[in-house]
Amino acid sequence: MESLDAEGWARIFQECRESAYHLEMRDHYAVAEEQADVERWRVGDWGPEQDARSKAGWLELMRATAARNVSLRRVRIVSEPVSEYIRFEHEGTPQNLGAGEDIRWLPRQRASSLALPGNDCWIFDGAKVLFNHFTGDGGWVGNEISTEPDVVKLCAQAFASAWNRAVPHGDFLLK
Repeated sequence: MESLDAEGWARIFQECRESAYHLEMRDHYAVAEEQADVERWRVGDWGPEQDARSKAGWLELMRATAARNVSLRRVRIVSEPVSEYIRFEHEGTPQNLGAGEDIRWLPRQRASSLALPGNDCWIFDGAKVLFNHFTGDGGWVGNEISTEPDVVKLCAQAFASAWNRAVPHGDFLLK
């Protein structure tokens, strides 16, 4: 297992030529760099400007990737009613959309019949999977990359199935 830093993430997206698809399946993430942001959001001291500043590096990476005509898609599988963290994430999604990501939401009840990988993952160009590992409390553990054809196929099929059932961000109403 490894843990990509900002340069590692940039490199993997720079190598991407056609598609980068992200499957998110957790209701709570507690990555260290977001904790202060979530707290500010919780007390009402947060808006689009603060969100865009906080994730400026990510948004720039997405804009640069989208400018190369790489398809950027993300599906978030969520429980309903949604968690506080998902409300925070939903509120910040317009910045991701503006940077070129296409994001959909899939209520967990509509995902019951899908075969899903055990961890959140990115699928790059249908040839590489980057798994994201978290603790039970949502803390960051690290990444794992696989190019094993059966693993890539499982994740790509899972993403496609979830994408087809998911609701576009603009149509998804929080419950």
